This record gives sequence, structure tokens and C-alpha cells, in this order.
Amino acid sequence: MAAKAVFGIAKSEEQATRIVNALKEAGFSNDDVSVLLPDRAGSRDFAHEHHTKAPEGAAAGAVAGGVTAGVLGWLVGIGTIAIPGVGPLIAAGPIMAALSGAAAGGAVGTLAGALVGMGIPEYEAKQYEGKVKNGNILISVHTEDSKERNAAKEIFDRAHAEDVSSTGEARV
Repeated sequence: MAAKAVFGIAKSEEQATRIVNALKEAGFSNDDVSVLLPDRAGSRDFAHEHHTKAPEGAAAGAVAGGVTAGVLGWLVGIGTIAIPGVGPLIAAGPIMAALSGAAAGGAVGTLAGALVGMGIPEYEAKQYEGKVKNGNILISVHTEDSKERNAAKEIFDRAHAEDVSSTGEARV
């Protein structure tokens, strides 16, 4: 069965924290939850640091920006990345691998392109890119079955997330 993902937009760090905590409490794996947010804390310095402290730097930047270290600390693959036209971002989870691959490949070069590569239709990917660029937080849950997808959608809906959608996904 092909992997699917549920995507939604949180308008604030508080809302994102509630969503991620609810996903954790519902039993979703930290390997399956992704968070993507603008790096407003000035942790750009960490994006250029190529030592093993980059994840800690990203988490420190996120704390300064208002997202608790506990939420990002639970997720895997925390890092910072600069996306042309969008700017510096903090990413955690499977989306970090997709964005890193897109940046390294140079073929995609945009957040929307990386999201299209994850299976999101181009129109929605461009909407998500615009929302993240404007300071919103993209959260996704990667899952194999419809029961988990429905549970994730319910969590997004209860938290009043915007632009909640479910889509097929290419393996990262």
C-alpha cells in the first residue's frame, strides 16, 4: 500500500504545539510527523554551520522563535535549510529529508517543488509554500492506513488547522 500524508497549516506556534502534542498522544510515531516553519529567530548562523551541533542549533533557534524544544525535540531530523524565494526554514521529520534532497539536487529549488515531489498537487504545494513564507507552520503526518489518516485529520480539525488535505506521497 502506498504511503499517504495528511497536511495542515497552523497559524501560530501555540496551535502547532497543540497539534503535534495531540498527534504524539494519539500514538503517531515521531518518524512520521513533520513540521516546517520559518526560521524567524535568526538561527541562520546554524544553517551555515556544518558540525554535529546543527540539530541543537535549530532547536535553539526554534525555542527563541516561540516553538518549544519539547515539540521539536520529539521529532526526528531537525535542521535548518534555506529555500530560494522562501528564506531560512526550520524543518523536522520526513520533510527535512525531502527538502535536503531537493536542495542538493538543485532540480527543484523551491519549497513547492519539494512538496510536489512528496506527492502534493502543484496548486496545493504553491499554496502551502505561500502560507509558510507568510509565517505559518506546515505540519504533516505520514501514514500507511486510512484509519490513521482519519485520526490525523480529526486532530487537525479539532485544532482548527487550515488547508487540511490528504494525498499520496512518494517515499522519501
